[in-house]
Amino acid sequence: MKQLFIVYNPRSSRYSDVKKAVLDRQKDLKGFIIGKYEVEPTDVDKNAAKLAKLLKDGDFVISAGGDATGVISSNAILKSGKDVTLAVLPFGNFNDLSRTLGTETLEDIIEACGDHHRLYPLEIIVDGKLLRYATCYVTIGMMAEAVHLYDSPKMRKTLKTSFGRKIGSYTNLASWYFKHRHKKTFLPEFKLNNELQPKKTSDYAAMNGKYMARVMKGGEDYKNPKVFRSETDRLTNFWRLMKLMMKSIFSRVPGSETKGDVLEFLEPATVELQAEGEYKTLTNIKKIEVRKSKKCLKVVTN
Repeated sequence: MKQLFIVYNPRSSRYSDVKKAVLDRQKDLKGFIIGKYEVEPTDVDKNAAKLAKLLKDGDFVISAGGDATGVISSNAILKSGKDVTLAVLPFGNFNDLSRTLGTETLEDIIEACGDHHRLYPLEIIVDGKLLRYATCYVTIGMMAEAVHLYDSPKMRKTLKTSFGRKIGSYTNLASWYFKHRHKKTFLPEFKLNNELQPKKTSDYAAMNGKYMARVMKGGEDYKNPKVFRSETDRLTNFWRLMKLMMKSIFSRVPGSETKGDVLEFLEPATVELQAEGEYKTLTNIKKIEVRKSKKCLKVVTN
């Protein structure tokens, strides 16, 4: 009999919802040996590596949490090299991966679990070594650095309420932006695909999925094995940021089609990088590559 792993975080702001809607309903998941993977208080990459060791061909993984839980689950599957299917449920703040796949309830997954589709993720290579896979998007620079807000105790308390999840996320982010946008250089001088970028460029973004931070619209490049869209901009300028947000909300995130990007820093750099809201500080680095992975994910969609 095949194994089914439910991946969840007992410290998340919506754990009680996960318990009620998923963990307490294991009997509804028939035809599987049910296992649980409780996210440990280490980091995304260590959790993904540990989960990867548990997976076998034919297994099924349900990510019951926010995008961080989705990052752990997707990276575990891709790094395991096993034939494993992923389904995602939305118990986070933005739920970009769940919204991309269209799965909202356990019933959605049960009804569609026999109908698998392929998702072609991005892979992030730092100085020649794989850092992480990203299903929906990657950003480097100022907006990636702002993501650390969501780990603060104050923000965590805010996110425990429905109002906090919907409004608090954006108001706190706006407050951080106005306090910090001119305090540092977020992206040191760099070349993008051998072309020197303007000195005040603050952000690089690669878009693969349908959503970024819930309100920003993407496309369906996650279905394409070869291309995605990317963009650089100076978002420390408020009006540039507003222009980007209006386009992203009412149309789609701007960008040019690319088969892969190479960011080369003129001097060893320290930058922030985040994929699906999970950030990492990179120090003394020379090159970051973002490209389509040759691997694909088998996913449940609705």
